[in-house]
Amino acid sequence: MTAAIDGARAGRRVEEVLDRLAATGDRAACTAAEELVRVLMDFYGAGLARIVEKIGAGPLEPVYDDELVASLLSLHGLHPEDVHTRIARALAAHGEPVELLGFDENTGVLRLRPAAASTGCGCGSGAPVDAARTLEDSLACFAPEVTSVERDPAAAPAPALLQIGTRPPSPARVP
Repeated sequence: MTAAIDGARAGRRVEEVLDRLAATGDRAACTAAEELVRVLMDFYGAGLARIVEKIGAGPLEPVYDDELVASLLSLHGLHPEDVHTRIARALAAHGEPVELLGFDENTGVLRLRPAAASTGCGCGSGAPVDAARTLEDSLACFAPEVTSVERDPAAAPAPALLQIGTRPPSPARVP
């Protein structure tokens, strides 16, 4: 059985291979490899378009939440949902509580703000770099129109830090 295919990981892998090939300095090989990728993309895109045409978008609705399927449909311009719906899917799939401030369709910039979600102790949860990478991967799958994400640092006020210390002596215990 083959390992699960992840659209974002596959895209990064293709880029890595093309970069390694470019590092050799062999321009003819680089040009041929890039052409091969384009031809294969066109071939698979045409096949996917024919599938969508024959079965219609309706029967595909149950798989719109699947990152790989959404990525392929979006990549080939076949996803029937608009970009705003797919951005909402990506944010929901990611799970990090964020507030959508806007999406500029001309520049591809998505503006987000961390949502006010109290953990009860004022502690952060998870590594911010990992969370940002996961969100970008999810957006790349569901909404490749998003070219960059800007996070608004003016987030809702942080939850109060719970201070734990020794209790001051009560009047009953004071000598």
